[in-house]
Amino acid sequence: MGCFFSKKSRRKSPKNDSALTAGDESAAGNDLPEINNSNQEAPKQYSWDKREKVDPKDFMLTGLKNETVGRLPGKLDGQQFVIQDCENCNIYVFDHSATITIDDCVNCRIMLGPIKGSVFFRDCKDIKCVVACQQFRTRDCKKMDVFLCCATQPIIESSTGMKFGCFQYYYPELAFHFKDAGLSIFNNNWSNIHDFTPVSGETNWSLLPEDAAVLEYVPLPDPESEFKSVRISTEASRSIVPLTKGFVLIQTKEVSMRPEDVNRVFQNNAESLTEWITKGPVVALELNGDGVVEACRAIADEMFNGTKLFVSESKNTSSRDVDNFFNFADMQMGL
Repeated sequence: MGCFFSKKSRRKSPKNDSALTAGDESAAGNDLPEINNSNQEAPKQYSWDKREKVDPKDFMLTGLKNETVGRLPGKLDGQQFVIQDCENCNIYVFDHSATITIDDCVNCRIMLGPIKGSVFFRDCKDIKCVVACQQFRTRDCKKMDVFLCCATQPIIESSTGMKFGCFQYYYPELAFHFKDAGLSIFNNNWSNIHDFTPVSGETNWSLLPEDAAVLEYVPLPDPESEFKSVRISTEASRSIVPLTKGFVLIQTKEVSMRPEDVNRVFQNNAESLTEWITKGPVVALELNGDGVVEACRAIADEMFNGTKLFVSESKNTSSRDVDNFFNFADMQMGL
């Protein structure tokens, strides 16, 4: 197999000829091109060259014991975070993140700001936490009390003694962190747990008492800690996530709809609703109790004047309305 190539000319410019001495004649055949520094192109810069250097230690907590630690708003700014091998610690993450993994932690109280992806607890025990995330999963965990806001169905695997309640928390930046993480406060499946490894005759998970207070599980940060400037409230009335308890306010959903979706879901009432779907997503609340239809109508007239609302016509039609909308919302979110 041969190889073809072109040879550079060995001719020299007069300037170079005049610069050669007798001793340089033997190098004439190896003449090098002149380099004009003024015309040299600057090295090309890529986006990763301009990115600020980060220290991996800023995005992990590991091997801590009997400490109050975490991250203030703006410190993670959507990055991944790791917590591992911590014992008897109070951990507060007042920021949004991409994903968080918690491994081999014991007897810790943890508050995690909105997580765009998943939060995964592995080999943890005696954990009390407040979590908002897209996906929630545990594996090989024991005795966890979780106040949860989860956009999808939470999953437990090889885990026992798991108890769940509805997310209740507030700090000033929390609403913005929900938005940055792409989470809706109305899409919360905290009580719809899937046990990936059920055991016949045993219950691996249950619900926390309806009157469970976050402060009884996850205390406020120590006033002398770095988190003293964060204005926190654990009162249910201050929580930006609607408190659903399995009665009164059963569930909430937020979903975008097209005209054909409105026709299918709302049927005879679709015509008056179609123009409103161009203004944003539809938010639905399912409430249950005696006289709830009449109460909703009264609230709609008193508090939401000028906003388009749909309230079931009667108790007889409410079940159909609820099934039509929430079945549609579940299918959309499953796509």
